[in-house]
Amino acid sequence: MSSFVIKSIGKALNATSLISSKYASKKALSLFASPRKGRYNDVQKQLLAKANYKELTYDNLKIATYHFKGSNKTVLLAHGWESNASRWSYLFDDLLREKYNIVLLDGPAHGNSGGKQFNAILYSEFIRIVTETYKPEVLIGHSVGGMASVFCMHNHQLNFVNKMVLLGAPAHFTGVFTRYKSMMGYNHRISKGLDSIVLERFGNPTDYYSAANFTKEIKAKGLIIHDKKDKIIPYEDALLFANRYKNSELITTTGFGHSLRDKSITPKIIRFINQ
Repeated sequence: MSSFVIKSIGKALNATSLISSKYASKKALSLFASPRKGRYNDVQKQLLAKANYKELTYDNLKIATYHFKGSNKTVLLAHGWESNASRWSYLFDDLLREKYNIVLLDGPAHGNSGGKQFNAILYSEFIRIVTETYKPEVLIGHSVGGMASVFCMHNHQLNFVNKMVLLGAPAHFTGVFTRYKSMMGYNHRISKGLDSIVLERFGNPTDYYSAANFTKEIKAKGLIIHDKKDKIIPYEDALLFANRYKNSELITTTGFGHSLRDKSITPKIIRFINQ
């Protein structure tokens, strides 16, 4: 959406909040959690055509998974916001060459998975179901896929996972939420209302959901990769992870942006997995 449309929506909800702040806040949260893209087009479908497709379920929601069988370590890859499992196609050849047992999934309301709303907590439960099925030794998550992977590890203590790669991952939900509020230009009523809904629905305030803090308890070795010019998730988030995730290393890039889709990064990920 253009900045004009975004600000127009924000102003409309601000006006609505004068009548009912709770209604306006619910609409604001629904907008925040509703991806506008991430379903497959024909080209993306072809990228996964050779995978073994399997559907799992969580809370009556379909979880789409894609399995490329291999004899080496099992690696699970979790995509980010408004994406799907095909985003990893640039890694396929290199990972298959290493004979990794590769598993991919589509997040809630993305790709072929079910649902209309998305959040990192729900995504973490999707990841849990997939890990319980395939028992990966390695988790790789891009953006909110990295955050959801951390949430999953924190909540469920997956002892079979011994390596985790976080690519451009947000360190805390508060930052993501604050940037959304600022982008939309929401007033104080909606801002407070959003925080209240999160507390009501999930049982904790927004600042509780800090992936960086959660990594303090994670025993799996971590690799954090973040670009200094990431315009979506600030580089400072990577520094927070590096500070709190004691059993990890940080690789800083410049010029690859938030997507980090550059072949020069792949050998570093493979080296980390094979260590």
